[in-house]
Parts: sequence; structure tokens; C-alpha cells
Amino acid sequence: MAKVIITCAVTGSVHVPSMSDALPITPEEIAAQAIAAADAGAAVLHLHARDPLDGSPTGEPAIYEQFLGVIKQATDAVINITTGGATTMPVSKRLEAAAKFKPELCSLNMGSLNFAFFQAADRIKTWKHDWEESYVRGSDDYIFRNTFRDIEHILETMNDAGTRFEHECYDVGHLYNLAHFLDRGLIHEGFFVQMVFGVLGGIGGDLENLGIMKQTADRLFGRNAYQWSVLAAGRHQMPFLTQAALMGGHVRVGLEDSLFIERGVLAASNAQQVEKIVRILAEMGHEPATPAEARSILGLKGAEKVQF
Repeated sequence: MAKVIITCAVTGSVHVPSMSDALPITPEEIAAQAIAAADAGAAVLHLHARDPLDGSPTGEPAIYEQFLGVIKQATDAVINITTGGATTMPVSKRLEAAAKFKPELCSLNMGSLNFAFFQAADRIKTWKHDWEESYVRGSDDYIFRNTFRDIEHILETMNDAGTRFEHECYDVGHLYNLAHFLDRGLIHEGFFVQMVFGVLGGIGGDLENLGIMKQTADRLFGRNAYQWSVLAAGRHQMPFLTQAALMGGHVRVGLEDSLFIERGVLAASNAQQVEKIVRILAEMGHEPATPAEARSILGLKGAEKVQF
């Protein structure tokens, strides 16, 4: 029975409070939903922070500090701190929390791209906070900056902390960027590739693209040199994850990636999405990896070596 690592991306920075009442905003809400997701079967918790007053994305370590320890005390799940933050943040701010808390795992975006979600604005009738509409509509002018210099800086900073990476690849070219840093010795075998589909500006949400990305990664890295997982935005989430599991990959769910549990029905929580993918995996004869198994598969340093 194959073990599949389930990652849950709890809140992210793209979706705004007006899109769903279930989206966790405050440190207390983020902690509660993260713990529930872990209890439901998520071995890895991918975490962003938000301003508790208005839900806007923040990189402030003081906000992270309010939920990291709570989650660590309540669950054995691997805590993964973003270095992507939000497209509107400078790299220095995006890296601040990960550099301070030195988690077992952090995300690392492997290239720059147009990152757009402005089309979602037309589906929102009432905005809860003043910042939201301009943030969403303004994404037609966002470039998610991840230059070679940026990536090198994050790699060197977090390698020194013993942190490993969720290498987020939004397109085929990002796999080649990862190969470049592998050749330079800044990334080591056994690395974790998160293939991302369906973000406007990245590779599209066509299932054929999953095969293209996987074949390219196998050619560049060798089939046994890396671990891989899939996330897909919005309506593409569950079809892509099902196909990834059939192909031997790991999976990522969460309200960062999709606000829905089925067509036209908003998810009630992150845990509900975890529970759904657990059922799908079980039907295929797969079993969720425990946090201990995820640590072994990904070669992580252990929760006792983080700084929170």
C-alpha cells in the first residue's frame, strides 16, 4: 500500500475574505484549521500569515509566532512556512518568517511569472474590506518575482538552517531552473517538487500537462532522484490530485488552492478537503503518510530542530 504525503495549504495569499467565510484569517483561526487538517490526515501544513484585522497578507514574524507554537504543540505535522508570501511583497519580507523560525520545510518558487486572479473580482458582489477589490483586480499587473538571484539567496539562507524545500514549479521552465541549481550543488537529491497547475500565468489546467511536467522532471532529474506532488487551482484541484496519486505522486489540498469542495459548493474548512482526498486515496489503495513517514520520505531535520 503506497504512502502518499498530503499537504494542506491552509490560507495562502490569493483568496480574500470576501470570497469565503471559511477562509482562516486570525492566528487563532489559522491554528484551529491547521490542527483540524492534520487530524484529518495532512502530514504537512503549508502556512501563510494574515493581518488579523482585515485579512490582508503579511510576512510579519510576530503574526506567525502567534500560531506556529500552538500548531506544533497540538500536532506532530510538518510545518512548512512560505517564502512566496504574496506577489505584492519584496523578497526580503517574504523570507523573514522562514529565516527566523527555521522550519523543517519551506516553499520556494522556482521562477518568475505573471500571477493573475483578477477575473475572480467579477464574482464578488460585496467586499468586506477596502483593500480587497484593488488587490484582486490589480493582479492583471502583478509579476511574481523569483529571479535567479532571489532563488539563490533563499536557498543559501535556508540551507544554512537545515531547512528543505517544497520547490513550487508553475511551468516547464521552472523545472529547468531547478535543474540549474541542482547542477550548482545548491539543491541535493531527494528534493521535493510541487507541480502547480491552473494559475493564470503558469501552465494551464489541462490534465495532459501533468504528463508533460512529470516526463520533463524525470528526464532532467531521474525518476528516483526526487519526490513530487501536485496542486491545482480551483476546479482543477481534485481531478489533478486523483491523477497524480494514480501516477505515484503526493498531493496538496487546502483553501489556498481552492475554496470549493465540489462544483458550486464552498468548502466548510480545510479539513473537509483533506477528508475528501483521504477517501479518494483509499479507493485507489493508497494510505496517507504519517508526519513521521513524511519526514523520512523527504529527509527532514525533525521538529526538535526548528526555532519555534
